[in-house]
Amino acid sequence: MNSTEQIQGTKARKRVAIQGVAGCFHDAAAREYFASHGMEVDTVEYDTFPALFEALRYDASLMGIVAIENTIAGSLLANHELLRASEHRIVGEWKKRISHVLCALPGTTVEDVQEVNSHPMALMQCEQWLHQHPSMKVVEYFDTAGSARDISQKRMQGHAAICGDYAAELYGLDILAHGIETNKRNFTRFLILADPTSIDENGPAALDVNKASLMFTLPHNKGALSAVLAILSFYDMNLSKIQSTPIVGREWEYRFYIDVTFDNIVRYHQAVEAVRPLINDFKILGEYCAVENPQQ
Repeated sequence: MNSTEQIQGTKARKRVAIQGVAGCFHDAAAREYFASHGMEVDTVEYDTFPALFEALRYDASLMGIVAIENTIAGSLLANHELLRASEHRIVGEWKKRISHVLCALPGTTVEDVQEVNSHPMALMQCEQWLHQHPSMKVVEYFDTAGSARDISQKRMQGHAAICGDYAAELYGLDILAHGIETNKRNFTRFLILADPTSIDENGPAALDVNKASLMFTLPHNKGALSAVLAILSFYDMNLSKIQSTPIVGREWEYRFYIDVTFDNIVRYHQAVEAVRPLINDFKILGEYCAVENPQQ
């Protein structure tokens, strides 16, 4: 990032929109990403992704972080569509391992827990551990971190939350069990968004860019997609992701979202120009720096 504050040697602060409450995985991922760039974060919470994108639309100074895919649940298709409709651009990515803990009020033991609260997805991901504790009543909650917050603030004795360790620490809860998720290889990829007018400040230096997210549609021609992929391969583009979504109102027609990584920015620009005549509704969603896969 090319912020003035960094150049002057002081630590910059960024306002970042997150979906969820303080302590959620979006919050944790935002803090990790910006800390890796020597920056601190003030998060702005939104209940839903549409509300988050609406806020970005009216506040050019506000950045955003959104989950785009998970190694277990797959792609978040609704977020692909929100991203397509937004003017904001992807300026970075972050990959985070999703690990769950069981936490409760200080002094609580596992034997004291009568009810477990968390988001349905987190409960599903910890199903095996919960089956080993049949005396615990499982109750769905709107948010992982939200369940931890309410147990802390409302002093809910006998209740435990399943959430990330950051949420447990933030709300002063004791961690009763670590790593209770069934699948230990659970990772989520997040995208960092910024207003187009602030790309120079919030995006990577042009020569550091080695990844791009693109969106396009194709004409109903035989071999249309394979022709595009062949051109990308010719220019040494590594196709790291391809996702299709149906186009509402145009039966059996699809939008394609692709991620490409590359070593040569000039070859990337040549590839983009080469495929333009073959595709429709082309949009560059973002050009940024790829991050390494997190450790197990």
